[in-house]
Amino acid sequence: MPGEEMRRLQLERLKRQVAYNYARSPYYREKMDAAGIAPADIRSFEDFTRVPLMTKDEHRAVQERSLAEHGTPFALLACAPPEKIVRVSATSGTTGIPTLYTVTAHDVGVVNEMHARKYWRAGIRPGHVMIQAVSLSMFTGGLPLSDGIQHLGACVVPVGIEGGTRRVLEFTGLTRPQALIATPSFGQYLIDECEKHTGKPARELGFRRFFCVGEPGGGNPAVRRKLADGFGAKVFDHTGGGHAFHGISCDEPPEEYKGMHFVSEDHCVLELVDPRTRKPIELSEGAVGEMVFTFIDWEGGPFMRYALGDLLQVWTKPCPCGMPGMRFKIVGRTDDMLIVKGVNIYPEAIRKLLLEFAPQVTGQFRIRLSKPGPAVEPPLRLRIETTEKNTGDLEKQILARFRSELRVAPAIEWLAPETLPREAHKTKYIEIQED
Repeated sequence: MPGEEMRRLQLERLKRQVAYNYARSPYYREKMDAAGIAPADIRSFEDFTRVPLMTKDEHRAVQERSLAEHGTPFALLACAPPEKIVRVSATSGTTGIPTLYTVTAHDVGVVNEMHARKYWRAGIRPGHVMIQAVSLSMFTGGLPLSDGIQHLGACVVPVGIEGGTRRVLEFTGLTRPQALIATPSFGQYLIDECEKHTGKPARELGFRRFFCVGEPGGGNPAVRRKLADGFGAKVFDHTGGGHAFHGISCDEPPEEYKGMHFVSEDHCVLELVDPRTRKPIELSEGAVGEMVFTFIDWEGGPFMRYALGDLLQVWTKPCPCGMPGMRFKIVGRTDDMLIVKGVNIYPEAIRKLLLEFAPQVTGQFRIRLSKPGPAVEPPLRLRIETTEKNTGDLEKQILARFRSELRVAPAIEWLAPETLPREAHKTKYIEIQED
């Protein structure tokens, strides 16, 4: 759909959604009344930015208040009546108490269609088998992702990650899938561990597509190259949630990552804000900011100006692949941000830089802090695995790159390979060790 036509559709649906939210959610009505905004006041996207942002902490507080006042976590925020709610989805809860949201049969249909759009673009067709090796426990990439694959007509093997590496490999051998859905961390872990468990390299597992989900890394050229070479597969970065925000990258070489195509503009309005000031950032070529999204054409628990904590970079110019519309890359999480002498640092930026020094470094590292961030007392302390016995020259090269590109000078503790634990789930790069 041409850009201007899409914006008209979005605005039409946004106005209808705001009126729906105001009429049906006591919390949204209370929030808008406090800000002095009525649904009739929303005549443009600029008007909509007057609606206050919502955060995960605020969401949790609403759940708790709803439980205390009504005996259910949904009474204040959900817009659909209980008899229309067919599923409760949740965030992974890795950064705190899970945030819940309600889904109707209509919403399930929207989510299924968004998943189908992504996988069809990546070449998945009926008859293909996909191993789903992410958490299935109420995680938005669990049951909703399985449903979406079935909606397309492909076959899903929802083995999950809870059973561990052996179980994923066992079902891979039994079902002979063409594709694997997993975090980049688990993909790299599987490449390293496969021969130990099966007696053969990961390239012989038969995967022809690897779908990165659940954490940053799918846009990192070095990570993509390891996954592509390790599995002998095409690598796609994509979102995997059970909501209305969806994107997938092009079929491209690992070094030519162009971001993920935003495939759900007709069901989700995307904004960027400054993580500190919360002021809007224009959606222009190369812009970076915290993601804020609003579900449109949604019934159950529609998120409105929700700041999830993900830091995005967007591109608005046409992609060489020919598909129109916006593209985006998840840079990291705002709650992972560290500040060293006024400089913002993200673990994903450190990982990207270090992987350029492979094989002299394994790519495994940890950030050691004496107390939780974001403020860090200099120097930033890094623990890095290396294959080098004499690290003098390597350290000089790495420090020079840190100073020029990340504008910090870390203190490095060198470790032997295999010193740091390998994670089958999301890798936690920050360690807190009080002095």
